[in-house]
Amino acid sequence: MSTISTRTRTHSPASGPSSGPTGGRARLDWRLRFGLLSLIWGFSFLLIKVGTEGYAPFQVTLGRLVFGTAVLVAAMAVKRERLPRGARLWGHMAVAAFLLNALPFSLFAYAELTIPSTLAGICNATSPLWGMALSLVALSEDRPSRVRVAGLGLGFLGVLTVLGVWQGFHGLDATGTAMALLASLSYPVGWIYVRRTLAGTGNSHLSMTGGQLLLATVQLAVVTPLFTSAPGHLALVPLLAVAALGALGTGLAVLLQYGLVAEVGPTTAQMVTYFIPVIATAAGVAILGESLRWTTPVGAVIVLAGAALTQVRGKSA
Repeated sequence: MSTISTRTRTHSPASGPSSGPTGGRARLDWRLRFGLLSLIWGFSFLLIKVGTEGYAPFQVTLGRLVFGTAVLVAAMAVKRERLPRGARLWGHMAVAAFLLNALPFSLFAYAELTIPSTLAGICNATSPLWGMALSLVALSEDRPSRVRVAGLGLGFLGVLTVLGVWQGFHGLDATGTAMALLASLSYPVGWIYVRRTLAGTGNSHLSMTGGQLLLATVQLAVVTPLFTSAPGHLALVPLLAVAALGALGTGLAVLLQYGLVAEVGPTTAQMVTYFIPVIATAAGVAILGESLRWTTPVGAVIVLAGAALTQVRGKSA
């Protein structure tokens, strides 16, 4: 789901920057870390749903960013890294923070007030499709092949299947679904912006992402009091969900992604995208008791197949 990223390529909505620590310490096998990352991001949509049961969507997003930023700041302190410098750089980072963190995180939180977490997780999987579509007009050097264009069409056919378009979107909240899809669109828009403005700055991915999350936290800290009031009481379970969402789904997940991309490369690491909706659906049905129509899993498979095809690299045709 959702991620923090200062990458220069359009990969998963939930993935992080492209290089990370490689020390001499023994680490878990990359496959185990890959599985852990898939679980963390897959469960993020369940945690959002639980969080919104006790707090307003903006409050959930603010809490998520606070806990996520704390994890990255701690990692920076351990590695003795500093935040980037330069007013122009911070201006670009502020835009990236809005497009990659503040906006999509808030939209998913609002969306899950009216749609199941399973649907939100599947909408998140459309991000590579949006990225492919946008790259056709925004990135002239990224010319698509027939296979990738076919994947784009197949993926959006899957979206229509999930929504049950031939039934008139029966049983779905149009506003919530639109918010989730808009959140997924926000990620590739942000990635393209980052690619054009923040590539090659010379700063580490950890410091750039730490600064980006810090800016997103400031943005939500300004907006949240304007649209919400302080909660009447402390809802413990939703608070724990928000803390886990931030510390694990936004902070630890980025650190895991660092190591994965550095060890196995971005192509393999981004495959986590295709496990997120599966885990999100399983968690929503098994733990939250959300209903599952046949169009949801069938459409999800089509979406994932299309998204996979859009990532195939080959000769232009």
